[in-house]
Amino acid sequence: MNAVATPLLTAEQLSALPDDGMDRWLIRGELREQPMTYRNRTHSRVVIQVATIVNNWLSQQPEPRGWAGTGDAGCRLTRNPDTVFGVDVLYISPAIVAQQTNTTTLIEGAPTLAVEVMSPSDQQEDINDKSDAYLDAGTSLVWLVNCHHRIVTVLRPGAKAEAFDIDEELSGEPHMPGFRVKVLDLFEGVI
Repeated sequence: MNAVATPLLTAEQLSALPDDGMDRWLIRGELREQPMTYRNRTHSRVVIQVATIVNNWLSQQPEPRGWAGTGDAGCRLTRNPDTVFGVDVLYISPAIVAQQTNTTTLIEGAPTLAVEVMSPSDQQEDINDKSDAYLDAGTSLVWLVNCHHRIVTVLRPGAKAEAFDIDEELSGEPHMPGFRVKVLDLFEGVI
């Protein structure tokens, strides 16, 4: 018996799917979905804290500065086949900013920094697939923030994953000059 191949989707087809309570994304054109979950207060606080820290660093940079976003910012990492998903927190370089047009609501291109704040409902396979997709598309730094253990796993192309705990410091060098933050600061205000 032959398996029926599932057709690959584009970002445009993904955006045309119904708003029916499903969280959807594409990896190399393959539709992934799961029931939408509400983020808990820890997740929400860590996302805003990371975004604030990145944005504060960004505001101190010379022009052109790049751009920081949050709130599941829609990002098309690759085309043909499309890889599209929302990113908890991201920073895109001035070069990627310059490539954006007013014809789409998605960020076109790989972010320099992609931060995924883990939720209890996240599946390890999905985390691995997203992380691989970021790195394959050219993302320089991927941070996987584990709120429960207060650990940040840092992924870089061609390097081993590194875990940093609250007694350590993260660096954005050389891709984000001068960016340094204590892991503990990412969890400030968490209740």
